[in-house]
Amino acid sequence: MKAKALVYCENEFGRIDGKVANGLIRQSETYEIVGVIDSSKAGQDAGEYLEGVKNAIPIFESIAVALEELNAIPEYFIYGVAPLAAFLSDEQREVIFSAMKGGMNIVNGLPEFLSENTQFARMARNYGITILDVRKPPKRENLHNFSGRIQEVKVPIITVMGTDCAVGKRTTSLVLVEALRNVGINAVFVTTGQTGLLQGSKYGVAIDVLTSGFATGEVENAILNAYNQEGPDIIVVEGQGALSHPAFTSSSAIIRGAMPDAIIIQHSPKRKSYCDYPRIPLLDLVDEIEMIEVFSKSKVIAITINPENMTQEELNQIINQYESEYDLPVSDVLLHGCDKLIKELIKTFPELERESVLV
Repeated sequence: MKAKALVYCENEFGRIDGKVANGLIRQSETYEIVGVIDSSKAGQDAGEYLEGVKNAIPIFESIAVALEELNAIPEYFIYGVAPLAAFLSDEQREVIFSAMKGGMNIVNGLPEFLSENTQFARMARNYGITILDVRKPPKRENLHNFSGRIQEVKVPIITVMGTDCAVGKRTTSLVLVEALRNVGINAVFVTTGQTGLLQGSKYGVAIDVLTSGFATGEVENAILNAYNQEGPDIIVVEGQGALSHPAFTSSSAIIRGAMPDAIIIQHSPKRKSYCDYPRIPLLDLVDEIEMIEVFSKSKVIAITINPENMTQEELNQIINQYESEYDLPVSDVLLHGCDKLIKELIKTFPELERESVLV
């Protein structure tokens, strides 16, 4: 059975910095989410707020209200905000202290490792709970250098890259993997971030906390593990940030480690600047595609859309525009599914057709 968990996402649920909570509401193989804490949306249904479909996960005003209304204390308290700032404020620390006092184990996705903090460690011992720092990297002796063995992988490796961070790469990857499996193609997902790990991904590592000397090797190692243990028909690797994003280097490590055979690019047409950097204009989609293809020596075979701040009419227009302009299949996978992507993958990799139940 999945462990019950309460997710903290104050003021950020459904927004960019709430991507950890958003992802857990959509899918989690590890936790049963019993509530979200966000006083700005208190009283609403989390599924209905996020995607327009009720899922019976309530949004609470506070920890106190959540514990009062739930029938039992959840086993885990997940910090579900992913801000640019790496460290907790005093107010946020008090929230986690309250959860610990309430008897909940702490799951932390920040690059601030609470288990190494003297105060948090002492409180954990006092209240008999555990702290899991999801992004805490393996010990140095357990890290992997790049070996070149990625060339031994004999099935297609696809990376889902993006034009910005928090643009929907992981969501598209997971939806695509599920869709491929539904048509008989054995697809495996490799995560590269903390949300994927929290959702229960069997393969991957949060690479943004690794030194540059090991990031590429850890991506390669995760893919090799997935290939050797699952015998998949195709491997889908989650991208991070954007290759053009000046604040992040994760994309380059993922491309180097995965050596992808093809790339899908996720884009939000309404964004004008990089996430958390309003004074830096977002690189045009055509230029991002060119940069990715030159860097990876691979091809972008499809465009997926994040429709934030778009009407349905605008979304349909941009899909038609991009398909004409780029001569590529374009879809928003949450609204329109993955049929176009699967057809393009089979066209690009005909060996997948043998596994597919599609006629």
